Amino acid sequence: MGFYFAQFLTGLASASSLFLVAAGLSIIFGVTRIVNFAHGSLFMLGAFIAYSISQQFGFWVAVPLAALSVGAIGWVMERTVLSRLYGAPELFQLVATFGLVLIVQDAALWIWGPTDLLGPRAPGLTGVVRIFDQPVPEYDLFLITVGFSVLGAIWWMFTRTRFGILVRAATEDREMLQALGVRPARLFQATFFIGAALAGLGGALEMPRQPVSLLMDLNIIAEAFVVVVIGGMGSVTGAFLAALLIAELNAFGILILPEITLVAAFAAMAVVLVIRPYGLLGKQATTAPHAVEIQPPQTLGEAGRLAAAVLVAALFVLPIIAGDFVIVLTADIMIFALFAAGLHFMMGTGGLVSFGHAAFFGIGAYAAALLVERAGIGMEAALILAPVAAAIGAAIIGWFAVRLSGVYLAMLTLAAAQILWSASVQWQDITGGDDGILGIWPAAWASGTTAYYYLTLALTTVGIVSLMMLASGRFGILLRAGRDAPARAQALGIDIKLRNWAAIVIAGSAAGLAGGIFAFSKGSVFPDTLAIPNSVDALVMVLLGGLHAPAGPILGASVFALLEDSLSRLPYWRALLGTAVVGIAVFAPGGIAGSLSGWLKRRRERSA
Repeated sequence: MGFYFAQFLTGLASASSLFLVAAGLSIIFGVTRIVNFAHGSLFMLGAFIAYSISQQFGFWVAVPLAALSVGAIGWVMERTVLSRLYGAPELFQLVATFGLVLIVQDAALWIWGPTDLLGPRAPGLTGVVRIFDQPVPEYDLFLITVGFSVLGAIWWMFTRTRFGILVRAATEDREMLQALGVRPARLFQATFFIGAALAGLGGALEMPRQPVSLLMDLNIIAEAFVVVVIGGMGSVTGAFLAALLIAELNAFGILILPEITLVAAFAAMAVVLVIRPYGLLGKQATTAPHAVEIQPPQTLGEAGRLAAAVLVAALFVLPIIAGDFVIVLTADIMIFALFAAGLHFMMGTGGLVSFGHAAFFGIGAYAAALLVERAGIGMEAALILAPVAAAIGAAIIGWFAVRLSGVYLAMLTLAAAQILWSASVQWQDITGGDDGILGIWPAAWASGTTAYYYLTLALTTVGIVSLMMLASGRFGILLRAGRDAPARAQALGIDIKLRNWAAIVIAGSAAGLAGGIFAFSKGSVFPDTLAIPNSVDALVMVLLGGLHAPAGPILGASVFALLEDSLSRLPYWRALLGTAVVGIAVFAPGGIAGSLSGWLKRRRERSA
C-alpha cells in the first residue's frame, strides 16, 4: 500500500509541473484564442535563465526571477508578432509560433551552447520523507504544494479580482467584451505575461529534476497541448484535472506496461474527445473558430493552366540538363507537394484542420515497405496498395474526427499520429523500431535515378491534378458549403459529416501515395515519417503556398524544401528559417500564391 501511495505522490508532483505549463497555455488560448506552439520554448527558457541566475545568486532567487523574465519575453512575443495575428486563422498562428520555436532554439544554442546543463538542487529540499515507510523526495512534496497553490491563486484571481472577471468574460465572449468598451490589447498583454511567467516558473522548477537542454521545448509542448485539450480549452481547473490524469497514467503505467508511457497521454486524449468533444470542463465556443477564411473557390485560370503545362514540361526535361543532386531534390519536392496537396484539400476546401497528417504519410510508407519485405510483392503492387492502406487508416481516424471541429479535431489527428508513431517505435519485430525497415528499393526498370524520377513525376502529377479536379468540381463545392455555411448546407440536405469523412479519406490516400513513393525513393522507412515535425512541415508548406490557392501546395513545398536545403548549410539556420516563416505568416497571410495573385489583381486594376 505504501509503495502505491508513494507512486501516487510521484505522479502528483509531475502533474504539478505539467499543470504550470498547461495553465499558462490554457489562459492564453482562452483569452486571445492564440494556439501558441512556442509555449514549450518559454518553458525551456525558464530552465535556462534559472540555471544562469542560480550560478550567481542561488536557486531560490533564480526561480522567481526566471519566471518574471520569461513573462517579459512572452510579452515581447505578443507585442511584436502575435498581436498582428488576432483574428487570423488558427493555422497561421500555429505556423507563426512554430517559427518562433525555431528562433528561440537557435537563440538558446547561441547563448548556452549545445551541452546539457546540470542545475543545482533546491537548498533545504534535498532529502526524503518516509511516508508509509516509503521514501518520498522532499522536493516532490514541495512541487505538489506549488501546484495546488498556483491553482488556488488562479482561482482567486479569476473569481475575486476585476482582472479575473475580464479574463473570464473574454474567454466566454470576446466580442461582447469589446462592445462594452473594454480595450482588449492591454488585457491580452497581461494575459500573455501571466501565461508565459507560469511556463517559465514550470521550467525553472524542473531544473533540479532533469538536465536543462535544447530538447525541453518540444518534449513538453505535446503533453501540454494534450492536457489543455483534455481539460477543455480555456479551463484552468480542467487543465489541473487533465494534468493529474496524465501524470498518474504515466506513473502507474510504467509499472504495468512500460511501453504505454509513450502513448498514454494521446490515447487518453483520443478517448476523452470521442466521449466529450470539448474536453472534461470545456464549452463549445460562442464564436466561430477562425480555422479557415471564408473565400470563394479559386481556379488556376487560363494563365495558371499554361504555367502548369510549362512546369510539367520543364520537369520532364530536367534530367537531361541537371545532375543527380538536383534530380533527387526535385523528386523530393514533388513527393512533399503531393503530401501537402492532400492536407491542402482537407483544410482549404473542407476546413478540416489536421495536426497529424504525417499519420497517413507514414501508413503509406510502412505499408509499401512491409508489403515488399514481408509479403514479397513487387514495387508496382506496393505503390497501388500504399494509398489503399492509408485510406483505410484515414477512414478509421476520420470516423471519430468528423465529430469534432477546430483545435479539437486537429488534436485528435495529432493523437492518432502519435499512437501510430509509438507503435512504429515499439513494434520492433514488425517495423524494426528505431532501426527502421531497410532495403526497400524500386523495381529493376525504375532503379536508376532518372527512371524513378519520371515515375515520381507521373504519380505525383496524377495525384495533384486529381485533387485539384475534386476541389473544383461538385464534390468540392458541396464540401465548401459545409465549411462556410454548415446550418444552411444541412437545411439543403447536404450530409456534412459524410462529405468531411470522404475528404479525410481522399486526403489520406494522397498522403499515403506520397509515403509509398518516398519509401522507395529512400530505400528505407523510419518512425520519423509519422512524427510531429513531419506534420508541422506539411502545415508550413500549405500555408507558405497559400491555403486557398490551387497551386499552393506546389509553391509551398518548393519554397520550404529549397529554404531548408540552402539555409541548413549556414550557422543558426533554424533562426533564419523561423524568421522567414514568421515573416510570411504575418506579412503574407495569403501565402506566396495568394500574395502574388493579389499583386497581379491590383496591377490589372491600376492599368485598367
